[in-house]
Amino acid sequence: MDKVRFGIIGLGNMGGLHLTWINEIPEVELTAVCDIDAEKADRKAKEYNVRSFHSADELFASGCVDAVLIAVPHYSHTPLAIEAFKHGLHVLCEKPIAVTKSDAQKMIDEHAKHPELRFGLMFQQRTHAAHKKIKKLIDSGEFGRIQRVNWIITDWFRSQSYYDSGSWRATWAGEGGGVLLNQCPHNLDLFQWFFGLPVMVRSYVSIGKYHDIEVEDDVNTFCRFADGSTGNFITSTGEYPGTNRLEIMGTRGRMVFENDVIRFRRTEEDVNDFCRSTPESFPSMTTWDIEVPYQVQKDHKAHKEVIRDFARAVLDPKAKMVAEGEEGIRSVEFGNAMLYSGLKDVEVPIPMDTAKYDEMLQELIKNSRYVKKEAKAAKVDMGNSF
Repeated sequence: MDKVRFGIIGLGNMGGLHLTWINEIPEVELTAVCDIDAEKADRKAKEYNVRSFHSADELFASGCVDAVLIAVPHYSHTPLAIEAFKHGLHVLCEKPIAVTKSDAQKMIDEHAKHPELRFGLMFQQRTHAAHKKIKKLIDSGEFGRIQRVNWIITDWFRSQSYYDSGSWRATWAGEGGGVLLNQCPHNLDLFQWFFGLPVMVRSYVSIGKYHDIEVEDDVNTFCRFADGSTGNFITSTGEYPGTNRLEIMGTRGRMVFENDVIRFRRTEEDVNDFCRSTPESFPSMTTWDIEVPYQVQKDHKAHKEVIRDFARAVLDPKAKMVAEGEEGIRSVEFGNAMLYSGLKDVEVPIPMDTAKYDEMLQELIKNSRYVKKEAKAAKVDMGNSF
């Protein structure tokens, strides 16, 4: 096999976007599309000259695909991935891997029964040159011992029409959460990819602060890591113009990543060593201001790179993917812990108690009195989201 036969499940915003470039990948052959909206599935199938399916079960049983790309509302990720594995299909799943840590674990457990299959995640933010550079600098120890990290990500502005455009959006039953489940999975993944998971989080969460929704649209979290370092994670869909600023404070200086520029104020020596050895009470230290260069790939399409590397991993078991499916549970647990902490007004340890989180989510669904407005068509330009 020199090409992987792909089927896309879900032809909404993201699934439709994947259609625009999947045929540009030499290792991939698009052979099927699937959506419960029969008219949409048939129309896209005709446009791309592939088979149309109106149910995933029919697609799984068809024999016309080797792999599926799952791009449907979050709760459906888990059952669809599990069934795909049972049918001997490779799975590439859109973010987040699942709504809850327990559901993510079910997907991982099923995949473990089929080690010959590949399981990947659409964490395309890992492919961006700046993020790869920051990861390399952290891993190489360039910043010394990390003492504190701070990430403000409030450039996820969303209008009320965005939330009104889908009956599943911004509800506990339909989406399982708000900004943490929909907009921030990439940032949560990058946070743990860079720094690892914290061992404790304490969050303050606002429900419907800026929108007519029943889920969170504003989050402020403090976290503590096993080595004593600390972090802050702040996000919102109600601020404009927003901020996207990552600050890393280490014992060799401070790095700030903002507006696509990595700036590093490097200290002449390790701050901890200097602190303990200097005889001065009010000392200063020589620093260098560095704008860290990184190579930007022209016409880089991050989603396309994830699909390409996934297909190569299917064709060659030794090849690496951008993100293995099993890695997705970390960012889900991080987000679950934030939400539980904020809604219950408590500190939450990680690893967290998944049973307590699941119980809370089911109570939120059961006790919901929120009435979703009739879904309205919205003007969509996904380019504004990347």
